[in-house]
Amino acid sequence: MLNLLQSNFALESLEKFVSSMGFAAFFSEMGWGNLVMILIAFFLLYLAIKKEYEPMLMMTIAFGMLLTNLPGAGLFHEELFAGGHVHWDAFTSHEGIAPGLLDYLYLGVKLGIYPCLIFVGVGAMTDFGPLIANPKSFLLGAAAQIGIFATFIAAYAMGFTPEQAGSIGIIGGADGPTAIFLTAKLAPELLGPIAVAAYSYMALVPVIQPPIMRALTTKKERQIKMSTLRQVSKKERILFPIVIAAIISLLLPDAAPLVGCLMLGNLMKESGVVDRLSKTVQNELMNIVVIFLGLTVGATATANTFLSPATIKIMLMGIVAFGVASACGVLFAKLMNCFLKEGNKINPLIGSAGVSAVPMAARVSQKVGQEENPSNFLLMHAMGPNVAGVVGSAVAAGLLLSFLG
Repeated sequence: MLNLLQSNFALESLEKFVSSMGFAAFFSEMGWGNLVMILIAFFLLYLAIKKEYEPMLMMTIAFGMLLTNLPGAGLFHEELFAGGHVHWDAFTSHEGIAPGLLDYLYLGVKLGIYPCLIFVGVGAMTDFGPLIANPKSFLLGAAAQIGIFATFIAAYAMGFTPEQAGSIGIIGGADGPTAIFLTAKLAPELLGPIAVAAYSYMALVPVIQPPIMRALTTKKERQIKMSTLRQVSKKERILFPIVIAAIISLLLPDAAPLVGCLMLGNLMKESGVVDRLSKTVQNELMNIVVIFLGLTVGATATANTFLSPATIKIMLMGIVAFGVASACGVLFAKLMNCFLKEGNKINPLIGSAGVSAVPMAARVSQKVGQEENPSNFLLMHAMGPNVAGVVGSAVAAGLLLSFLG
């Protein structure tokens, strides 16, 4: 009798163990979806490691996607953030959902903390000298943001809500932290697909931009040489972040978190009196935040939200947004040349750098320009609209947030 009871207990324990395994969940109704998402995560890890496509964030996003789609792991629960709100009562309740590690880390995304901290680091690594030396670069950076608003209109026409359309449009800014910041506030249900699209297209800048640049310019325009930029004084470098932060925050308070953090980081760098803080935000702080940001953004890419027709539309609209933004920068540079004297003309190639993929977009302008004229050096000229694009995308996000938030 005792042996029979022991056998039954052992059998029940084995059945309980097998049923609790994640493998069993693959045979449930949405089990195939988890399996597909895991395969997508493997593919993104391949792109990050083998192809080096934005590896710092792509790797962590892909691994977060892997973790959230492992059945039974319980690391992330969409129910805690249903309806775009944080359900604080569920975090403190001892009944029902037991919050996982990624649930707690995701609060940094939902509350807009991680993107702002990354902007402090970006500001500390950014040289606004070329932009200060050639203020016309601001116009090129602004022109590239047209892609954001054109895509917003197109996405809305395709049936997305205004909030979702705004989040899709911001992909055109080629600025991952800004896209995450805006989407977490306007359309958190689309955070996974939009983050993957934003960072994928940032990595593909050298592939996407050159054909657009060549199609919209003549050989003569691509050979235009630009005069050397003037030296920018230390006083100008220190005053610039203070003045820009104050003006933009007063005009557009919703852009203050991103622009303010960006300019704080730059002031740390340019002032020269807080080298330890400047190095910390460029290295240790950035690295820690990137890990948390990537993992939690990837965690939102669950099978229920990612495997839908909307995701395919987002990926397609994202590349349209990025292409239109690049084209608008080039075309606006050509328009500016109509009003400039012969010796002061702008090489239209630097207009494509108006997207905020720093410094990759500027390097692409340099590469395409040197293919036409090996003695032409456009990198520093292209850095002007490139860093203007960082500010421009943050301002565009603030505009969308003020109208749609």
